[in-house]
Amino acid sequence: MRHLLRTARVDISESLRSRWFLVYSLIFGGLVVAMFISGLTESRVMGFTGLSRLLVTYLQITMAVLPLFVLITTVRSVAGDREAGIFEYMLSLPVSLASWFWGKLLGRFLVVFLPVLLALAGAVAWAMLKGVDIPWVQVAFYTLFLVALAWCFLGIGMFVSTLARSSDIATGAAFLVWLLLLLFLDLILLAVLIREGMPPEAVIAIALTNPLQVFRTGAMLLFDPQLVMLGPAAYVILDHFGEQGYLAWAVAYPVALGSLFAWLGYRLFRRGDLP
Repeated sequence: MRHLLRTARVDISESLRSRWFLVYSLIFGGLVVAMFISGLTESRVMGFTGLSRLLVTYLQITMAVLPLFVLITTVRSVAGDREAGIFEYMLSLPVSLASWFWGKLLGRFLVVFLPVLLALAGAVAWAMLKGVDIPWVQVAFYTLFLVALAWCFLGIGMFVSTLARSSDIATGAAFLVWLLLLLFLDLILLAVLIREGMPPEAVIAIALTNPLQVFRTGAMLLFDPQLVMLGPAAYVILDHFGEQGYLAWAVAYPVALGSLFAWLGYRLFRRGDLP
């Protein structure tokens, strides 16, 4: 445990000194500032107003930006250390592979989630100063959704990083994963399956294996309990899950998926890099 925490601390220190972390932090912090300056909390769109309106916009943008940043920066972690010859140096120290891998995973999670959390906390603090009503239940669920989304793509990123033999290949593979998940968002490519005569339940089940779709639908459910914006697909989701059941699924599934990929990545990492 001591070596794991030390590895996490080293990874955090390296990330805080890097340029990508500065850009990453400015993006999320700048988003919240820009939305407040633009008067978004005073606008009303589809019944959403105040902090709820800001959260809707912030979560939609985060859904597109956060996974890509997490994947691109994470996949270069193991692959970059392999190219730099850090493994040989690491194996000469009294640090186990498990401590290094999971410590790096923990440190990277704290680094990628901290700017998102601070931006969300800043939005809540600004709303309190302005006297805007704060939907605490929605804020709590959104925080859980962001934790689940960050952990999910962090696990996927570590898995891809252990497979790739170079940083360039790892970066390309990460972008391909993000693009495929984005294409399957909102059943864009699943229309082909519908044309082939698949039942709607099967098509929606396939769509809900996409963590981006799970995140987006869970965020929509907090503001639209009937999921009117999803159309007929809402009946299938609510009949099988229910409102509370789907909110639990939107948190548990991405965490479980990210943990599975992280574990698979560790198994491959241990098998491939032990002398």
